[in-house]
Amino acid sequence: MEDQEAIFQLIVNGGNVRSSSMEAISLAKEGKYTLARKMLQEAANELHEAHKIQTQLIQKEARGERQEITLLMVHAQDHLMNAMTVKDLAQELVDLYEQGLRRWSSEGT
Repeated sequence: MEDQEAIFQLIVNGGNVRSSSMEAISLAKEGKYTLARKMLQEAANELHEAHKIQTQLIQKEARGERQEITLLMVHAQDHLMNAMTVKDLAQELVDLYEQGLRRWSSEGT
């Protein structure tokens, strides 16, 4: 995979991670926890693919194959890091929504 292609793929993966994570939050708000967890798994899968690409770029540089740092590369890394943060927060929110429902259900009986 060429560097430019890899950089664009990082952006795509990052966008997919963020979208799946936000969808998981929306589903959890609706009480659809199984679907929410499925979306979180999709986000995790996309993140795994992004990490593989990122690792390839890092290994290439470690072998001495220098690459130009472009604004596009910086954007891709920023996009990916933000997606990782959103995914982590989505996981916490889904957990909180689910725990809140269980707690509310047990208090109501």
